[in-house]
Amino acid sequence: MRKYLVMATTALTLLACTTTKNAEPAKTGAQQLFERLDTLRQKGYMFGHQDDPMYGLTWAYDKDSSDVKNVCGDYPAVMGFELGGIEMADEKSLDSVPFTRITEEVINHYQRGGIITLSWHPRNPLTTIEGGGNAGQKFPEGTAWDVTDTTVVKNILPGGSKHELFQTWMQRLSDFLATLKTVDGQKIPIIFRPWHENTGSWFWWGEKLCTADEYKALWNMLQDKLNADGFDNLLWAYSPGMAADLTAEKYLERYPGDDRIGMVGIDGYQWGAKEDFMAQLDQNLAMLCQFADDHGKVAALTECGLKNLTDPTWWTSSLQPVVDKHPISYLLVWRNYKEEWFGPSPSKPDAPYFKDFYAADKSLFLEEITTRKE
Repeated sequence: MRKYLVMATTALTLLACTTTKNAEPAKTGAQQLFERLDTLRQKGYMFGHQDDPMYGLTWAYDKDSSDVKNVCGDYPAVMGFELGGIEMADEKSLDSVPFTRITEEVINHYQRGGIITLSWHPRNPLTTIEGGGNAGQKFPEGTAWDVTDTTVVKNILPGGSKHELFQTWMQRLSDFLATLKTVDGQKIPIIFRPWHENTGSWFWWGEKLCTADEYKALWNMLQDKLNADGFDNLLWAYSPGMAADLTAEKYLERYPGDDRIGMVGIDGYQWGAKEDFMAQLDQNLAMLCQFADDHGKVAALTECGLKNLTDPTWWTSSLQPVVDKHPISYLLVWRNYKEEWFGPSPSKPDAPYFKDFYAADKSLFLEEITTRKE
């Protein structure tokens, strides 16, 4: 009997070892987020709004408020937040939002079943004043928009005069990202979108401010730092600006590589004629979605909008006809703030058209993407 017990025990042990050896490793938060985005885009495209629960056109920091929700009755599926200023150890972001509130709202939206995307516009390390000075000043001295010197990126790469300073800035970013977790310590999956609109030249990391190799080195330095710090919950998004000449070849010039990117996007605003915007957006999204298919990525319209909705019908007459044609994961309009807004508001004439946009089959809001309804 003992012989049979030993044999059985040995067999179970071998089976357990074999099962453990052959088991696939658990998926990271970034991998789970990628798969969720890829699945959801089969249903339609999610609607996103920057700083949605923070403030609107007639309120600020009211509990559970949202201009989007106040118009259509539902939260955006995607919420975006900005981390510029964290590198300076500021209490508030460059948009004057307390970082403690950003942490709170990221957790809230994740617990609702929503998706979060973060951008970062760090100040210019060559011209900013460490410890205050020009903190909170948006344009242009010392900010991300300060392009008076074309050597910023070169100077924060290894061997540069501001490399050590930027190491400190990256650590402060890392320390903040570590706060984005649930009460049981689970890291929240996040779309992280640094160094965006890089094919323009209005940020210090833009096309005319650094070479393609320097840009890629900047990307890699930040990504390697955060990877080393254990942030396997970040889905890295690459998003140049919409442009007439944005071909796949142009898109690839500064592309960090398939091994570093999970999402590909473009930022596309309407600054001129409606017809020009629609034609260019259509062409850019067609290129982008084909690029995503070719490279195994998920595509998104990572920023878009018409400032102050000067055409109230914009949601259904300009945006919807174009995005309906392309298998993007989401679109995100910029924030609603005082005299500069991009999202809907109950107090504005675009609200009825936004309700029509909300009711359309392909536009997805929070209730339509929660686990119980997926």
